[in-house]
Amino acid sequence: MTDASVLVGRDLGPATEREVAGDLVRRGALAAPVALLPAGLVWGWAGVASVGLATAIVLANFWLSAALLAWAARISLGLVMAVALFGFLVRMALVAGIVLAVRHQPWLAPWPLGLALIVSHLGLLAWETRYVSASLAFPGLKPAAAKE
Repeated sequence: MTDASVLVGRDLGPATEREVAGDLVRRGALAAPVALLPAGLVWGWAGVASVGLATAIVLANFWLSAALLAWAARISLGLVMAVALFGFLVRMALVAGIVLAVRHQPWLAPWPLGLALIVSHLGLLAWETRYVSASLAFPGLKPAAAKE
């Protein structure tokens, strides 16, 4: 064992964070029309615009999280912990800031915006758990099954 602390070690492997975030963004783009249709039927164009904005916020949030974590992993594992905690706080402040900035716009419907923000964050994370590998042999996404 070396004297180096685990906090100053670096991750020199592939950026699995970006792989998982890219998969989340792809799934979010696939799920967006499913969310936009009911919002349009119930709240009209304001619902469509609100759900579209919420989807864009959520996908940008996941992508930014992955980019920050991948950057921090190249520097030190201690920085990964700091970026994970404080990056979450900053990203949630950005989400709140965007919502507060547009809350009085005539095209915004608050209920579909709030519902889409919450449901899409949790739903995409739950959906992605089926595809993420918990194995050190295959970090990131599970390898595709061989077709026979």
